[in-house]
Amino acid sequence: MESYSIAVFLIVLLSSLMNLSSAEFPTPATVKTWVDKMQEDLVTLARTASGVDQLGAVFLKNRDSYTVEMNNAQQLVESAAWNIEKLLLNRSMALETLATAAENFQMEHQWKNEFGENETMYYNAKDNLDSDSNETGRIKPEFVEDPSFKRRINYNYTAVHIPTDIYEGSTIVLNELNWTAALEDVFKKNRDEDPTLLWQVFGSATGLARYYPASPWMDSSKTPNKIDLYDVRRRPWYIQGAASPKDMLILVDVSGSVSGLTLRLIRTSVSEMLETLSDDDYVNVVSFNNDAKNVSCFTHLVQANVRNKKVLKDAVHEILAKGITDYKKGFSFAFEQLSNFNVSRANCNKIIMLFTDGGEERAQEIFEKYNPEKKVRVFTFSVGQHNYDKGPIQWMACANKGHYYEIPSIGAIRINTQEYLDVLGRPMVLADKRAKQVQWTNVYLDALELGLVITGTLPVFNKTKELKSNEKGAVPRQNQLILGVMAIDVSLEDIKRLTPRFTIGPNGYYFAIDPNGYVLLHPNLQPKNPKFQEPVTLDFLDAELENDVKVEIRRKMIDGEKGEIKINTLVKSQDERYIDKGVRTYTWTPVNGTDYSLALVLPSYSAYYIKAKIEDTITQARLSETLQLDHFEEYGYTSIAPREYCKDLKLSSNKTQFLLEFIDFIDRKSPNHPSCNVTLVNRLLLDAGFSNELVQYWKKQSPQGVLARFVATDGGITRIYPKSAGEDWTEDAETYEASFYKRSLDNPFYIFTAPYFNNSEIGVSGFDSGIMVSRAVEITVDGKLLKPAVVGVKINVTTWMENFTKATMRTDCTSEICDCEKNNKYVDCVILDDGGFLLMSNQDEYISQIGRFFGEIDPSFMRNLIEVPLYSFNKSYDYQSVCDPERDTKAAAGLRSVFVPTIADILNIGWWASAAAWSILQQLFLSLTFPNFLEAADIEEEIAALSKKSCITEQTQYFFSNNVKSFDGVLDCGNCSRIYHAEKLANTNLVFLIVDSKVTCLACDSKPLIQAEQPSEGPNPCELAQNPRHRKGPEVCFDNDDNEDDSDCGGVSGLSPSLWSMIGIQLVLLWLLTGSRHYPS
Repeated sequence: MESYSIAVFLIVLLSSLMNLSSAEFPTPATVKTWVDKMQEDLVTLARTASGVDQLGAVFLKNRDSYTVEMNNAQQLVESAAWNIEKLLLNRSMALETLATAAENFQMEHQWKNEFGENETMYYNAKDNLDSDSNETGRIKPEFVEDPSFKRRINYNYTAVHIPTDIYEGSTIVLNELNWTAALEDVFKKNRDEDPTLLWQVFGSATGLARYYPASPWMDSSKTPNKIDLYDVRRRPWYIQGAASPKDMLILVDVSGSVSGLTLRLIRTSVSEMLETLSDDDYVNVVSFNNDAKNVSCFTHLVQANVRNKKVLKDAVHEILAKGITDYKKGFSFAFEQLSNFNVSRANCNKIIMLFTDGGEERAQEIFEKYNPEKKVRVFTFSVGQHNYDKGPIQWMACANKGHYYEIPSIGAIRINTQEYLDVLGRPMVLADKRAKQVQWTNVYLDALELGLVITGTLPVFNKTKELKSNEKGAVPRQNQLILGVMAIDVSLEDIKRLTPRFTIGPNGYYFAIDPNGYVLLHPNLQPKNPKFQEPVTLDFLDAELENDVKVEIRRKMIDGEKGEIKINTLVKSQDERYIDKGVRTYTWTPVNGTDYSLALVLPSYSAYYIKAKIEDTITQARLSETLQLDHFEEYGYTSIAPREYCKDLKLSSNKTQFLLEFIDFIDRKSPNHPSCNVTLVNRLLLDAGFSNELVQYWKKQSPQGVLARFVATDGGITRIYPKSAGEDWTEDAETYEASFYKRSLDNPFYIFTAPYFNNSEIGVSGFDSGIMVSRAVEITVDGKLLKPAVVGVKINVTTWMENFTKATMRTDCTSEICDCEKNNKYVDCVILDDGGFLLMSNQDEYISQIGRFFGEIDPSFMRNLIEVPLYSFNKSYDYQSVCDPERDTKAAAGLRSVFVPTIADILNIGWWASAAAWSILQQLFLSLTFPNFLEAADIEEEIAALSKKSCITEQTQYFFSNNVKSFDGVLDCGNCSRIYHAEKLANTNLVFLIVDSKVTCLACDSKPLIQAEQPSEGPNPCELAQNPRHRKGPEVCFDNDDNEDDSDCGGVSGLSPSLWSMIGIQLVLLWLLTGSRHYPS
């Protein structure tokens, strides 16, 4: 009874306190009065100090200095598409010339079994040019730096790259070096006809790559002792050009007999097999023993993109060996999955890849049931060191138009998991001219550091005849081998030049997508990882904030349609902290002759643009005078956007240096010089003059609390006054890339931008640099809306805080909690921007956190503001990020999984023709010629573990949910609560909040709400696979030909070499692979 009375007393007391607090808390009317006063003061200050009206008047006053031109979206996008089509057509013609020449050279080549000492001369791109050694058969070119390639080049020679695991002295390689040397003259002729050509490459099916012009091979990390793992056959362009798309089912034997080393080899082999697939392919991995099941959450074939392949690799790494082998169960499951046509798939080559250690069963009745017409090829891989009969699994491959391979050791994996492409290439070779279609790849990073490129590819066929024995004797037969793939790169920078940017405004842009929906042009295509091994696959719907209309736009573009639509959309800011609501018109058209589609996106205020009319040199000279550095005190600190004003004017990231070089160039050669873009230069000079008039207005004022005033223009001028403020200016000199500029254009009010909190990159921390306030200049000329510039101020935080607390004081209040007195113990008063970042407070401890996301300062209150909802949010993923690696600690390190052959293996001469033998010879050769090879590989793994890796990050942006101006409520934290009121400041992106102090209710959730980018697993790939995005596969498929000869399907024969010599080799290998190496514990 006593405890009950105490409980009632506490409830009554708490209720009384809450009523007291409620009675003394400022009323909504009072808060609105404060906010109206603050808003009036801030907006008046920003408007008068920035001179937004004055600059608009300057533009209108000088109406005769420019014309207003129209951006016809349909004409612009069609013109750009035609220019891209013409560029790629020229590259395609060069490709066809090269492919034809290569086939002729190979036909004319006389095979040789032996070569003289200097009979095959070439430049090996991996040669050490600083060495004094005179290696026979080698060329040592002299290189000079080339601006087009951004590296050292020699146009007189080609370079040859040979993978590390291929012996360059082999007869096959020497013959290929011999006949491909003739391509050098064709490469040169192509460049003579088109000097803008970049890399021309022939990638051979043997792994050899010959490219022009010659340039030293160097990996992007410049790491000492780095093992070169580049193999042209694993590049995206080669995979796409060498075979039609694939539906691949990888079948993994996980019976008890594959445990230990064999299981590890299978895991690695499957991972390597997955790397031979591109985004045009579909794949799944199934494990089987006495039952069969999917190794991952994927229940059907999925697109072989980076994320799906990672899921499969991770799942394969977890498989365990147990049970018995039942090939019937495994193949039945595989065929059933391949016959599922109710899901997205490549719908071309259908393949089953079997990885097993062998068995006695052929599962013949399964193949007769599911594959009577041999529409599905079966490739089998005998993995590990064992004595099982290989006949049954070899039969499976031979009976189903596939091939049989052996993987006895780690050294055989890379070679044998990619040679299946030769088999898939047979129908293409037999199709001949029908298969001679130039294909253009997805965007990827060039291995020779050219940056983002697309590549045109054309297969090169072996046109020779070979004698084939049958019952009538030896008869000539068309060779079925693909010699390789010819390729020519096109830099995305070259394509961007065909999509003019500086008339469509900062928020207008072009983008292009391929049949997978991946962008090859888009302002948000900015991969942060320079590793060329990883493809760059950014979907259009991930490059922008997705909505249903954009999904439809993407579908129509992939399907090759034309169209135009105006939509309301969310737009992420350049600095990725904010989201704005904008109106955009999307106009798109296909790029004929390719599978690409090009689009132009324009906001309504970019329908027109200004074109300067100041072509007389006297006026130009007068305007350029205002840019001189020695006039900064008078005209303000000035920078110009780093644009290609003149071809002979080199761009520079140093703002002062670039301005000096621009002025010098204009003074020497005049803005009308033939190498200059007169429209671009004159617009810059026009804006220099107009902005100078604004500075003269600024000089007449001395507004209190203003640290700086600035103007940034569409023409590329940025002026900051006074000069001292400009020296600390950290915004991008390219106005088209400045976040404040782009946001100001999209919003018809004053934009307050929070400074970066604890950002060491910008050199100025937090609020010390002031609070930026900006607004776009709007003018209407002949009924045409233009936004040619953005003006603004930086206001002093201390001065603002004094005015802030004064505006929120109540003279008629005697209570402690009725206003926003500085450091009030009972009330927190804050101003947030539309992104939820703190801009002002009555608390000193908050002032030091200006620029910080409020969800990290007062998490529970911010969550409540989202629920009200004052704020909405959008979570987005960045698939182009890099993250610090999660380094695994190693309890111990031991010998690598190397293969030492048994005496039985060595006694079988057929074994010497197998991949296992070549793998051992590689290990022997590399260990003798490069004693530190294996140690270097260890170093490589260590370095890779420490380097940043590609990853997915997620970030949440917040924005005002609606146009409601006032919000109030109670934040209930269980045993305490906090009253609050929120009021938006009109004509700004700010909201004022008054709330019971955080310290008065410590029971609230204190877990921070994170807005910043952070590592993420991304969307669930298993769920995404159930609803794949629309894509379009190639229109032609070469997966079958009635004339195909599939008799070459793998296998060996046996002879007996000398016993004692083989024992000697066995002992040498054992000593070599187990001795002279030291491993860390």
